[in-house]
Amino acid sequence: MGVSRISRRIAAIAESPTLAVDAKAKALQAAGEQVVNFGAGEPDFPTPAHIVEAAVAACRDPRNHRYTPAAGLPELREAVAAKTVRDSGYAVDAAQVLITNGGKQAVYEVFATLLDPGDEVLVPAPYWVTYPEAIALAGGVSVPVLATVASGFRVSVEQLEAARTARTKVLLMVSPSNPTGAVYPRDELEAIGRWADEHGLWVITDEIYEHLVYGDARFHSLPVLVPSLADRTVVVHGVAKTYAMTGWRVGWMIGPRDVVKAATNLQSHATSNVANVSQRAAIAALTGDQASVASMREAFDRRRRTIVKLLGDVPGVALAEPEGAFYVFPSFEGALGRTIRGRTPTTTLELADLLLDEVKVAIVPGEAFGAPGYARLAYALGDDDLVEGVTRIASLLSE
Repeated sequence: MGVSRISRRIAAIAESPTLAVDAKAKALQAAGEQVVNFGAGEPDFPTPAHIVEAAVAACRDPRNHRYTPAAGLPELREAVAAKTVRDSGYAVDAAQVLITNGGKQAVYEVFATLLDPGDEVLVPAPYWVTYPEAIALAGGVSVPVLATVASGFRVSVEQLEAARTARTKVLLMVSPSNPTGAVYPRDELEAIGRWADEHGLWVITDEIYEHLVYGDARFHSLPVLVPSLADRTVVVHGVAKTYAMTGWRVGWMIGPRDVVKAATNLQSHATSNVANVSQRAAIAALTGDQASVASMREAFDRRRRTIVKLLGDVPGVALAEPEGAFYVFPSFEGALGRTIRGRTPTTTLELADLLLDEVKVAIVPGEAFGAPGYARLAYALGDDDLVEGVTRIASLLSE
């Protein structure tokens, strides 16, 4: 029997479904197809000009042509600490901040730092596709806790308690949520935080969609609501969504000093510092004019209301109105099992393939998020494309 060319640990990793859908859609676009891509969670706006200009200036400064501290430029760590107390009321210092290559590296590193083999993580589902993979790479065990459209895609204390075991070490919380757009009200989030504190759990809270909340919904940070949790809480964040900077690759984690120091040691061997030009751009984003944040949020809110209205008229589709992020997560269960253009999709995986093949619309099937029967559509794309895409879906599902 031959030796496997790929290690079992790495061979078990699934390709990111969201990036796979995005790549397939972009390949079709490159071939001349008029694809409407609801796949990737990526703002369609350019990075604001003052941020780009800061990067241009940084390119010309020889200081940025050299290695810098693995944990991040001191100025950026200070800026993150200042931004955190400004925006969410959570007072931290720069020593509690680690600058990472995007939010994904922060997610990977925090699980690698906290988990030993067999440790369990409570993961509210539907969940972002990267969480289970990062947990598994750290030797941990994901324990999905399924929320449904009936609960607004929010889990309850009772559900979490039913899933807790002697091996439970970490609770993962994400509000606003990717993929559902759910936002936890203050009382529900506080109750969950007090429950986690009572049972001595660590909490990882992903706050990257902090500024993308709409209507009456409000963002709340768990360690602010339950201060006694702070010594067992790690916040994951970044500039990608708020400032249309997905390609710049700047995220961060905020946590207790010992956790941040350990994660910094890991990063010092994995990637060293984040690209200095990107870090300088992030400083400009966090400390400069914040007007672009509000204008992008207004555009996303308009698109949110448009897509909810349009999808509400599509046969076989049901959805809860999202309150945050830039995603809708409708159920397509009513559209499955019907023969459309000679094909009979019985899963949202098959339906997503049908939509891309027949009407050139890319969506991400719910299977990727632990929720078969649903699909994620990102409305971070132009208004005209959004209307065109949903119109194509409605036309196909009405045949």
